[in-house]
Amino acid sequence: MNEREPSLDRPLDEFQRDLVQCVELIIERYRTMHDANTHPGVDEAVVKSWFDEALPDAGMPVSELLADVDKTVIAHPTMNIGARMFAYVMSGGTQVSVLAELLASALDQNVAKWHLAPSMTEIERRVIAWTAEFLGFNSDPGGALVSGGSAANLTGLTVARNLFAERAGVREQGLFGMAPLVTYASTQTHASVEKSVELLGLGSANLRKVPTHDDFTIDVAALRQRITADRDGGLTPFCIVANAGTVNTGAIDPMDQLADVAQEFGLWLHVDAAYGGFAAALESKRMCYAGLERADSIALDYHKWLYQPFEVGCTLVRNWQALERTFNKSAEYLDYGAHEARFDFSKHHFALSRNAKAFKVWMTFKTYGAQQLRAMIAKDIDNAAYLADCVEQAEDFELVEHGPLAIICFRYRGEIDSIHVDIADIEHERAQLNTLNARLLDALELDGRIFITGTLLRGKHVIRACIINHRTGRADVDFLLATIRSVARTL
Repeated sequence: MNEREPSLDRPLDEFQRDLVQCVELIIERYRTMHDANTHPGVDEAVVKSWFDEALPDAGMPVSELLADVDKTVIAHPTMNIGARMFAYVMSGGTQVSVLAELLASALDQNVAKWHLAPSMTEIERRVIAWTAEFLGFNSDPGGALVSGGSAANLTGLTVARNLFAERAGVREQGLFGMAPLVTYASTQTHASVEKSVELLGLGSANLRKVPTHDDFTIDVAALRQRITADRDGGLTPFCIVANAGTVNTGAIDPMDQLADVAQEFGLWLHVDAAYGGFAAALESKRMCYAGLERADSIALDYHKWLYQPFEVGCTLVRNWQALERTFNKSAEYLDYGAHEARFDFSKHHFALSRNAKAFKVWMTFKTYGAQQLRAMIAKDIDNAAYLADCVEQAEDFELVEHGPLAIICFRYRGEIDSIHVDIADIEHERAQLNTLNARLLDALELDGRIFITGTLLRGKHVIRACIINHRTGRADVDFLLATIRSVARTL
């Protein structure tokens, strides 16, 4: 009998021991996460030193490697999974998604062609249908899962450009000889939209940043004026980007009005719903999203308000043909045999190699159901309202903005009014508060008990809290304000 040829596999009993060791590390991290610092507070040079080594020529036992990983990685993460993560838009993941990621990695499916990943292909198609139903989009959408909201915006705008300029042969001829295609978005639109128009050859100079109202929603009258002026100037207005929840404040643009403008001028309507889109599933918020169903494309992030671990986003379009007309390209090594009629994602997406991102989303829908997911989103919004109420009632805080979702922007004032009663110059006081809150954010990161970041609104440096974690409760909101006060008094 011939000896088995060497491979990278180890005996299954040893692999099983490795899996058990991994499970123990995960369980211990989850057991202690609520009491752990949200930010590790480790100096950059120290972290760099842990991994500053030459390329290993010989390997090491997995058990020793996992012990090392425990000390250098698992013991010192930024606690994105924890209940006291208020920075950026971090939803913390779910336990069932951890299981799904393990299974997906073990099976190593490439969701490019149907025969490479039959079940995972059909799961992704089903997830796209469920997502559209959850949002109240159309009943038979097309779509593809991508890395996140930035990639979802790029994908949606690629479809927009290719279909809008299809008659001009944009896929074959490019944009040469065409009047510039102009995109319109509010000043609050995510930076990935500007990156996308640059990558697509449209040019950031042809991205019109339309002013907003006091609530940070787009000024539709100003938008109409910009479109009319560009059209009269010989340019080609082509796409409106609506925000279904800005990252700064959670502002939701009036999508019905934007859909009317798009229809009037013959433009594409793309909705960036990466942060706030899934709140459209709530009956209490449905009117905020009126017109979402009229969009031509929608960008979403499951690793935001569907509580998935990084990374998984989605682009929805009105039908599969829109994706195929945008991305399909024949190749001898792909298009052969008698199964050409099978559904292949390679014909509906830019990437050929694609992991099974939809699997964890599918397992999440199956495990929790739409009803429980809606309840978690509603809980986050309620907790944000509770934070806003606490800030408004406190003498040492100032509420700056509370949008319709779960982002609260506020400032710590402390006793600045009583300390500086002799200051008549309002701008001087603003500068004092800006400096105080900027220093406070740095100090809070060093303290590590909570993780929170800031932004700039109407010239004010503010603390920005985003509550988008199913583990966060009112006690954590109370802890947030108590910690801010505690750290602020040390400055």
